[in-house]
Amino acid sequence: MDAGAVTFPRRKTRQITVGDVPVGGGAPITVQSMTITKTADVEGTLQQIYALAAAGADIVRCTCNEPEAAEGLARIVPRSPVPIIADIHHQYRRALEALEAGVHGLRLNPGNIRKPEHIKAVAAEARDRNVPIRIGVNGGSLHPDLYAKYGNVVTPEAMVESALDEIGYFTEVGFDLIKISVKASNVPLMIEAYRQLADATDHPLHLGVTEAGPLPNGYIKATAGIATLLAEGIGDTIRYSLTADPVLEAKAGRALLESYGLRERKNVDLIACPSCGRAEIDVYAVADEAQEAFAEKQLPLQVAVMGCVVNGPGEARDAEIGIAAGNKRGHLFIKGENVAVVPEDEMVDTLVEWATMIHEEGMDVALERAKATRDEARKAAAEDRERNLNERGDDANASEQTVELLRRARES
Repeated sequence: MDAGAVTFPRRKTRQITVGDVPVGGGAPITVQSMTITKTADVEGTLQQIYALAAAGADIVRCTCNEPEAAEGLARIVPRSPVPIIADIHHQYRRALEALEAGVHGLRLNPGNIRKPEHIKAVAAEARDRNVPIRIGVNGGSLHPDLYAKYGNVVTPEAMVESALDEIGYFTEVGFDLIKISVKASNVPLMIEAYRQLADATDHPLHLGVTEAGPLPNGYIKATAGIATLLAEGIGDTIRYSLTADPVLEAKAGRALLESYGLRERKNVDLIACPSCGRAEIDVYAVADEAQEAFAEKQLPLQVAVMGCVVNGPGEARDAEIGIAAGNKRGHLFIKGENVAVVPEDEMVDTLVEWATMIHEEGMDVALERAKATRDEARKAAAEDRERNLNERGDDANASEQTVELLRRARES
């Protein structure tokens, strides 16, 4: 976890283990995603699993909707870099086959497997194999009886009752390796359902906004729901359900946890100013270039790209390293202190070079190297700050001029 990060008190839960990954009970919050390949396509599915793991997924779910999928799982599980969960819908026999194939967990939807004897048969087999099950309640597939009970409307109470009913079946056969989700595509509904569930049980919870949709709205909906609950201490594992490449789901989940200080940073946290009248570069273009340059570097640092040397180093002083533009050159700074000057077209390359050095050799080595150029860098930064202020004034965005126009308009 990042030094100085604000942490949220976590809801106390039981702990289960999915393969070798602990979930709940104070364990780090995990990121999940799901393959979109045919599970019977072993090589294609494994390729996607490896891509998801590289993007930050701790656990991956694969559909098991046909006998060939179960056979595929038998070949996939031994070669997977992360635990595999089998997604089961209507056929309880697929769950039994997936367990035989060696999966590390199951996901069952109470609205789809409805016969108690089938549910209990799966739970008993999972119990004997010490394999956890996620009770995956979905607002769009509630049991018809529950739907009718609550006025033919999906409510938080109906979703929670569905989950508790399923737990009841599990309890009958002595099975308690459970995590639960109560997903809905309606964000307020999803939030309230999880709040009620958190009060009703101490099992670990898997968070998600189901069918969040395509980008960018999918990101917004999923983040609104998941982040709200995480800030309340609710949630032990998460998934972004996007209509997009599942690798983007894993990256989004990881980024959210890192931004909340709930997982240690795995890659660069790139911050950039939104640009203004004082900027002396195309901040958007340089930030995009930097984002691409750092994409596969795996450097757990906060890196800043700033549009001007007047405000940049100060505003981004908490970043380990950053660069700000000024007079066709880049001003490199470490923790807000100017340390080097480079040509404008070398800004991103220099940023990557120094960030790599800080990560691999330590901040002290970087600061020692900076001694040779620090005085010149400070002088150049002061010159460019003064020039920018002289050319663009104290109010580079002409805010006060606009305010004066507004006042005159009101008076006329």
